[in-house]
Amino acid sequence: MIKVKHEESFKVEGENLLKKVKELISEGNVRRITIKDKAGKEIIVIPLTVGIVGAVLAPALAAVGAVAALLTECTISVERS
Repeated sequence: MIKVKHEESFKVEGENLLKKVKELISEGNVRRITIKDKAGKEIIVIPLTVGIVGAVLAPALAAVGAVAALLTECTISVERS
């Protein structure tokens, strides 16, 4: 059986970054979230697996919040299963 990966990208402003990441995580079919700066450089990669709970995600979300404070515009790349 071949698994097909679906990828999407979203451009967001820094202040909306954390909100969008939380929204994507709550969808449940996201395998990996990559945040890139305007130049396309990867800033943070968050691998998500089935069964991740809030306590495990808290440090990753704190990092996303810190990144949001530094970036004015970024791209979120989402790999879905």
